[in-house]
Amino acid sequence: MANLKAIRDRIKSVKNTRKITEAMRLVAAARVRRAQEQVLATRPFADALAQVLFGLQNRLQFEDVELPLLQQQEVESVALVVVSGDRGLCGGYNANIIRRAEARAAELKAEGKKVTFILIGRKAIQYFKRREAPITATFANLSQIPTAEEAGQINDETRAIYLSDNVQRVELVYTKFVSLVSSKPVVQTLLPLDPQGLAAQDDEIFRLTSRGGSFEVQREPAPMTAAELPRDMIFEQDPVQILDALLPLYITNQILRALQESAASELAARMTAMNNASDNANDLISDLTRSYNKARQAAITQEILEVVGGAEALG
Repeated sequence: MANLKAIRDRIKSVKNTRKITEAMRLVAAARVRRAQEQVLATRPFADALAQVLFGLQNRLQFEDVELPLLQQQEVESVALVVVSGDRGLCGGYNANIIRRAEARAAELKAEGKKVTFILIGRKAIQYFKRREAPITATFANLSQIPTAEEAGQINDETRAIYLSDNVQRVELVYTKFVSLVSSKPVVQTLLPLDPQGLAAQDDEIFRLTSRGGSFEVQREPAPMTAAELPRDMIFEQDPVQILDALLPLYITNQILRALQESAASELAARMTAMNNASDNANDLISDLTRSYNKARQAAITQEILEVVGGAEALG
């Protein structure tokens, strides 16, 4: 009977764990939907900004514009902006982005360049601090649904480091959202800006939908609305001044986009991890139930044999 009680307690414990993992899966799914809504909400501003920059790019010869954010320099030191999560229970999400950052840092060091880190997320901060890596700035406990204000703070700190001439290039290491079961750590040059790359050709919008009782992601190309500014347009200010004011907004938008992609990737990874945990819990409950039934059947058989043996002894 003691064995039966232990199995019953184990089954109860696993069922309670399954309730927690299933709740966490549903919470992650709801937050992925919120991340999707935020991407769609920020799209009009991003489109308008890209349109103005595209028009200025055609009106001006960027290579003749002397703005610090556009100046190509000889690179001696590189700052890596690494975007990770604040929490675990999301599969290999944090390990993958840290591994990609370490690989990129090793590549740069092999080229003879110094590397410093700007870390976003508690997991990356803990990892690189334990290894005494050169860290210039850290950002932790950000909103799970990134905001423009947070992206602006990261942009201000990043630009200050870049403009101080301590680094000659800033690269963004983040996780690109592919699907609910797939994400890809990528590296993007943030500073200096490449004038030819202001309008991304492969930008996409992701939509979380449900089909057949399960979640899936649909990706579609984001519409390109950038067009040339009218030739007869007169600027009240020098176009270079306008460009100087808009470029920081563009960088903030790039950082926000990376934070959104990373947040969606983390939530999708947590969804998948919790779904797998729930499935494993169901399998374990089935195995424990079979073991319980076998043990109970053996106990009943033993009791019957004892009763029969006792009756024969009395007879």
